[in-house]
Amino acid sequence: MVVADFDKLKNVDVRTVDISTLTDIGKIKINRELPKADRLRAFVREVKNPFCFICNGMVVKISYCDTNESLENKLAKLCMEMAEV
Repeated sequence: MVVADFDKLKNVDVRTVDISTLTDIGKIKINRELPKADRLRAFVREVKNPFCFICNGMVVKISYCDTNESLENKLAKLCMEMAEV
């Protein structure tokens, strides 16, 4: 995949995307015994657009950052910050 294709996937507008082009991630099956890198490649291959897909009937658009911190840790921090307010 070239950078232009990657940017096109990344910049999909959820308000105007053709829903029929999106993959329902609930239907994706990934072999959990594969190494992490292979599971990631399999997911991207199956989902086709890792930035925009369908989950439980809803269009979801996400972004990724380069970090070693897990989503679980980030959500826990968010909850703790919200509890302090």
